[in-house]
Amino acid sequence: MTATTETKGRLLLLDGHSLAYRAFYALPVENFSTATGQPTNAVYGFTSMLINALRDEDPTHIAVAFDVSRTTFRTEEYADYKANRTTTPDAFKGQVSLIKDVLDAMQVATLEVDGYEADDVIATLTTSAADANYDVAIITGDRDTFQLVSDRVTVLYPRKGVSDLARMTPEAVIDKYGLTPAQYPDFAALRGDPSDNLPGIPGVGEKTATKWIREFGSFPSLVDNADKVTGKVGDALRANLAQVITNRRLTELVRDVPLELSPDDLKRIDWDREQVHRVFDALEFRVLRERLAQTLQNVEEVTEPAADVEVTTLRGDAVADWLDAHASARGVATAVAVDGRWGAGGGTVSTIALAGSDGAVSAVPLDELTSDGRDRLRSWLVDQTTKKILHDANGPMLALADAGLPLEGLHFDTALAAYVIRPDQRSYDLADLAVRWLHRDITPADTDGQLSLDTEGESGALQNLGGQAKAVADLAGALEPEVVETGASSLLHEVEQPLTGLLVDMERHGIAVDTAALDELRTEFAGEVKRAAEAAYEVIGHEVNLGSPKQLQAVLFDELGMPKTKRTKTGYTTDADALTALFHQTDHQFLAYLLRHRDVSKLLVTVEGLQRSIAADGRIHTMFMQTVAATGRLSSTDPNLQNIPVRTEEGRRIRSTFVVGEGFATLMTADYSQVEMRIMAHLSEDAGLIEAFNSGEDLHTTVASRVFNVPQDGVTAEMRSRIKAMSYGLAYGLSAYGLSQQLGVPTDEARALMDEYFARFGGVRDYLASVVADARKSGYTETLLGRRRYLPDLTSDNRQRREMAERMALNAPIQGSAADIVKVAMLRVAGDLRDRQLRSRLLLQVHDELVLEIAEGEQEVVEAIVRSRMCGAYTLAVTLDISIGYGRTWHEAAH
Repeated sequence: MTATTETKGRLLLLDGHSLAYRAFYALPVENFSTATGQPTNAVYGFTSMLINALRDEDPTHIAVAFDVSRTTFRTEEYADYKANRTTTPDAFKGQVSLIKDVLDAMQVATLEVDGYEADDVIATLTTSAADANYDVAIITGDRDTFQLVSDRVTVLYPRKGVSDLARMTPEAVIDKYGLTPAQYPDFAALRGDPSDNLPGIPGVGEKTATKWIREFGSFPSLVDNADKVTGKVGDALRANLAQVITNRRLTELVRDVPLELSPDDLKRIDWDREQVHRVFDALEFRVLRERLAQTLQNVEEVTEPAADVEVTTLRGDAVADWLDAHASARGVATAVAVDGRWGAGGGTVSTIALAGSDGAVSAVPLDELTSDGRDRLRSWLVDQTTKKILHDANGPMLALADAGLPLEGLHFDTALAAYVIRPDQRSYDLADLAVRWLHRDITPADTDGQLSLDTEGESGALQNLGGQAKAVADLAGALEPEVVETGASSLLHEVEQPLTGLLVDMERHGIAVDTAALDELRTEFAGEVKRAAEAAYEVIGHEVNLGSPKQLQAVLFDELGMPKTKRTKTGYTTDADALTALFHQTDHQFLAYLLRHRDVSKLLVTVEGLQRSIAADGRIHTMFMQTVAATGRLSSTDPNLQNIPVRTEEGRRIRSTFVVGEGFATLMTADYSQVEMRIMAHLSEDAGLIEAFNSGEDLHTTVASRVFNVPQDGVTAEMRSRIKAMSYGLAYGLSAYGLSQQLGVPTDEARALMDEYFARFGGVRDYLASVVADARKSGYTETLLGRRRYLPDLTSDNRQRREMAERMALNAPIQGSAADIVKVAMLRVAGDLRDRQLRSRLLLQVHDELVLEIAEGEQEVVEAIVRSRMCGAYTLAVTLDISIGYGRTWHEAAH
């Protein structure tokens, strides 16, 4: 852009609704939504475009203009103006308000004026800005803005999607249309604009319109000389002259809209870091947040990386003097960062870095230590009285233990601290938290979540690792006050952090596997997959890729003429739920074999994954993740042993391949009985539900007898099944429609069942109502142990988001309390086993179940410990109860 005089600044203007719609249709809505179900494709695309524009245009001033409604002075003059626009898609609704949330967090001004369009606001700002010697860039999908183009004004017009922008300068407008920007409204009036429902002249296209404007010089001149235009096009012009004149009036942008802000008021300012993190967390825009941080390198948000940190390299036995000077005083906490790899129950370490509370930072290459230096480091690491601060300590502790340097005395885990403060974040990576809490850009983590130090050779790697340690120390200082403020101190220091050490032990132990049995299962399931496929092919008379949705659509809906399933962007859905419903509807054998093929294929994939995970010791070492589930539940990965199927006989056979290890007598499973319903009884204080538990009878039978008003011996299996579904469904925010789908009954019947349930158990009804109401006021729910879950969507004006948040509010205190109780029980069981110097040990936690490996002669004492500690983990209004089983295999030990 060439300025005629010295520029005062660079103003970037965006057409909010225009770009939001472009983004909505450019990005598939099914790929962009939050956990609450809110579509975000328009928000994502708009935000991505905005970040790119900030990077590429580097404006000094910025604003976004929005339409207020479809009613403007143009619709008052011409009722059919934009009357052809379709109803706003449901998936788009609510996204403009989310875009405004993003802009507010980024401190970008928004403007809208009743009765005018966003283009008019942009035209007014552009005119005054150009007059004041600003350079102006406009991003919009509306070509009417081409009339604003000048030496100082460029329109960036999206050609495709949201990233390919054409730069419309005066020369570009002339090249494309053969007319100047000032002549563009004349051209548009003659051509008409289908998008605005402005009809053109029949038989007159763009070439004729351009010819007339160039021949007569201007639109008024053409009108004055309309009788001189010959031929059929001349007759058409004269016949449609009134409409063309109307088009011209409506196409002209208003340049004097009354605005409260001038270009000078639109100065670009630093973004609100905390608000951006809150908004991007809610939208689950992790990648965009990282892009934003990289783009907006303002001094307040991001400082220099670890170059500011003076890192001393400790070799030989120098580590001893450093520890004595900086890390051994009582009460002093030292941050530890580890350069290594971990997983499958162990790992490797090459270097550790230490950051003292006095600011001293060191890097310790382990292979350059003397035996005395290594012994001194080991004694410090294993000393429980010396406080250590780590980030996501599980992996580093695994690797250190494998290196013969076990770490004790974990004082503060910055990942766990951030998790208990805000359990709904998408990421707890150190680099992400450093930007959020410290305004600091540090060496990012690699794709495995472990520190990446392969930069600038050895000295650069040591410097970076020292910077990591310093960031961990500083991050702990920033997080600890908020842990206290949110009431999460006991949860962090008494549950989550002690649990890390126990999980490391469990991961190192692993669980033994019968490899021959797994091999047999793999062969059997592979054969079943092949047989199911061949049977499916025989039904339709030809082969087809049973894993291809496109080919299945052709077979099911074209070839076999089956009823259509839910429509998606790629055709009619062929997911498992849809195909199961279709099978119940048609009872077609092809579907029977297809579903069988899918079921057995999943089992085969599970078995093959387990086979790949067997370590050299013949055991599988899963890793437990503490910061994945917002409710507090543990997750298992590499492989996921919490996901081994148990509802089918074939799935249970997979559990049969997990066996007691050599040197141990048996496996024990201990499973809480109806723990979530017991928590419901406790929280709701419903006398009837409490009595149902305390009666000693079967809970669901007792409840069913009250709801259906029949004696307990009159409760049928169907009655019990319905009440069981009802009871657990209520704890998860199940609606009448959801219950009807689960039970296979009409919605009215399900609603009547819920009404009858609540009539008998009013305390449950009142509790469920109060949970949502209280959370709406406070913004969060809380478990029995004080674990909070923040749910800002409870006050959303979007019904879908609000109802999803309400279901989360109902579920979080119950499921979260159950998770907390299991964690407390684990810690107490493990503590007793350790204190009594027993060899028996915890191996797995699977939701409400613990799996232990029992040493010879210890079964009776371990069972007593497990019963005492699990049943006494928390005092409820009803007793906690467990079931215990024993067996050579995990399946045999089930109960």
